[in-house]
Amino acid sequence: MTWIVVPGLAETPEEFARVVELLPDEDVRVIDPWSTPITSDVDTLRAAAGVPHDAELGLVGHSIGGLAVLRWALTRPDEVARLVLVDSSLTSETGWRPFYPGKPGDRAVRALARFLGRVGVPQRLGPAVRRLIMRLGSMSGHDLLSRETAQTRYGGRDSWLLFWDELAGSWELAAEVSKLVAAPIDSVPPTSLLVAVGGTSRFTAKGWLAGQQRLADALNGTVEVLPDSAHLVHLDRPDAIAATIKKALPSQHLG
Repeated sequence: MTWIVVPGLAETPEEFARVVELLPDEDVRVIDPWSTPITSDVDTLRAAAGVPHDAELGLVGHSIGGLAVLRWALTRPDEVARLVLVDSSLTSETGWRPFYPGKPGDRAVRALARFLGRVGVPQRLGPAVRRLIMRLGSMSGHDLLSRETAQTRYGGRDSWLLFWDELAGSWELAAEVSKLVAAPIDSVPPTSLLVAVGGTSRFTAKGWLAGQQRLADALNGTVEVLPDSAHLVHLDRPDAIAATIKKALPSQHLG
């Protein structure tokens, strides 16, 4: 089985290195959101992963990457054998319609992001934004990116524009997946949900867990609660992700 990992907003393949290391015998491919938007259509995501047409696939999605892999599994169930949602965004997170791609709010934000890029704000503040994300999103605070990579990724002229494009696009994706989940589901692969309720996630844990349980019920999936992880589960509990993947492997493979 080939496992395709779809990261979340403003994340990088390097952040999932520990998950890959814990699965040395598996074919694990992490899509780079900086070159292939998370909200891209299924064909684009599949091409980015470079998997053969007839490959048996397991999908892992974190945050808005969870919405991307859920759409993939629901629209092409014959392609997907296993599904792992890691603190996935919920289908209710549909944002503000005036800021949807092409709307007036979106155009205003994009113009602002371009201006900030031209005057060098991302270049100066990008690494600090990265550190803030680590502080709020992870209990361990262990950043796997080098300073040079953080500067390149977060301090690029168009970095903040890319962040906005993905966020705005994720609202449309959530609305699309919401309709798919609400409709009768003919087929869905075995699904596991990992839900973080530690660190800063504890402040919204009750409502967040309830939303994740409703999603699991709709998918006939299982939920594992991670009290020792904040939202960036791949940094706090990469072992939990790896263990969930191992559980999904055929028994003869494990033997």
